[in-house]
Amino acid sequence: MPRASKRKSDAVKSSLAEPAPKKATKEVERIDNFFASYANTSIGMIDPEGVEKLCSDLSVEHTDVRILMLAWKMNAKKQGYFTQEEWRTGLKSLRADTLKKLKKELSELEREVAKPNNFEDFYRFSFRYCLTEDKQKSLDIESVCVLLDLVLGPYFRLQIDSFCDYLKIQKEYKVVNMDQWTNFFRFCQEIKFPELENYDACQAWPLILDNFVEWLREKSTHP
Repeated sequence: MPRASKRKSDAVKSSLAEPAPKKATKEVERIDNFFASYANTSIGMIDPEGVEKLCSDLSVEHTDVRILMLAWKMNAKKQGYFTQEEWRTGLKSLRADTLKKLKKELSELEREVAKPNNFEDFYRFSFRYCLTEDKQKSLDIESVCVLLDLVLGPYFRLQIDSFCDYLKIQKEYKVVNMDQWTNFFRFCQEIKFPELENYDACQAWPLILDNFVEWLREKSTHP
């Protein structure tokens, strides 16, 4: 091996062998201990029972949107479960290695999610997170209404209530897919409501939204 390449190889090996900074190692250790207090040891994950215990300790309901935000922060893949790696990712980012710190950081997490780019990502995540079956690509109407109320309700109350009323009485759709889900968020952001004067069906909105607007206009004409 040429001498220069050997020096480079030795340097790489040396950097890989260097231990992590002591402070970081201690933080991970505390985060892992925190994880262990909720994990199901037989599967090596926090399961729904562990999540419920965590919610109780945080003094929040398991249906609280902040738990969904926490799952987003962890980039959790399976609803109701947190792997150790997901837990580490989320809590290291939040700098929360104890229950007390996590309680405090929940408010900060709400502010982080509220940023426009983050919120759009969170909105899409919330749909994916609720797809609990393999190869599942859509959610039933009841689940969609519950999720919309949880995620968008505080911001677009009138739109959510109207859309959910429509979904519950119409017969054409039994499920909602990701494209319809994301376009409804765009609808809330862009369309004057309840006037609907800037809604143009020619702008490639999903048919479900064309039908929703038609239903609203008919209601306003024939109350």
